[in-house]
Amino acid sequence: MKKETDDMNTEKVKCLIIGSGPAGYTAAIYASRANLNPVLYEGMEPGGQLTTTTVVENFPGYPDGVGGVAMMDDFRKQAARFGADIRRGVATDADLSARPFTITIDGERTITAETLIIATGATAKYLGLPDERKYAGMGVSACATCDGFFYRRKVVAVVGGGDTACEEAAYLSTLARQVYMIVRKPHLRASEIMQEKVRKTDNIEVLFEHNVTGLFGEKGVEGAHLVRRAGEADEERRDLAIDGLFLAIGHTPNTGIFRKWITVDANGYIVTRGGKPLTNVEGVFAAGDVADPDYRQAVTAAASGCRAALEAERYVAGR
Repeated sequence: MKKETDDMNTEKVKCLIIGSGPAGYTAAIYASRANLNPVLYEGMEPGGQLTTTTVVENFPGYPDGVGGVAMMDDFRKQAARFGADIRRGVATDADLSARPFTITIDGERTITAETLIIATGATAKYLGLPDERKYAGMGVSACATCDGFFYRRKVVAVVGGGDTACEEAAYLSTLARQVYMIVRKPHLRASEIMQEKVRKTDNIEVLFEHNVTGLFGEKGVEGAHLVRRAGEADEERRDLAIDGLFLAIGHTPNTGIFRKWITVDANGYIVTRGGKPLTNVEGVFAAGDVADPDYRQAVTAAASGCRAALEAERYVAGR
């Protein structure tokens, strides 16, 4: 169905989806089947964070596992088959003060939408080392639940000292032979209950006052360059033999352009209402990691994309 256009730069749509990945593509599937004629802009990372995962083994329907890129390509094809208009482009500005909502794409194209589904995800924080990108999918990960299985009976390290890092280390300890926690401070920031869990786990060793300065390995990560008490008189450098490095220093939800209008929590995640994907703005819905600081799994993101599209359908129908 052809979209309404006021002029060369403004387009009107029933349902606009910002972001791809499991949440965005699933929302597009359901919105298409509901005759909402959705337009989806994929954002800076088409397919989302899963495209950086080598193999996904915990998503239902793929008994032998599937590559992250291939899986997102399947999602995308399914959404397109039902008529979703999937486009490359990044939302650079938003005005949600009145309906229809106005979204600017790539700083130049304007779209007005009766309903908006925000599925922009959250970006894992990295240390900023070139080696992190070099070994992405080859020993560097930001999701223990996603990739921990590949390190059974191996040696891994988790960077971070908060609750998330402790949770990741505890999970990995059930799979790996040895888990190191690399903590830049002389103490853990995690809650006492999580610290106690780490202390009681025999195969977790915490390396306090350590920083990762680089990684090494020929075909994948074989070790990390560490520095202890960097910049101090007693600074020490060492290499730690590991098979994998997990970053657990937090995520940044991609909510920047919406924060003027949408209620977010202290960390920038969209706050939803009543256990539903409803935001504080009627007609605007949130799906996936952008509103999920706790689980951040493909299957939960897909489910929330479904729910967001169903709510958008009800909103348009006036139910």
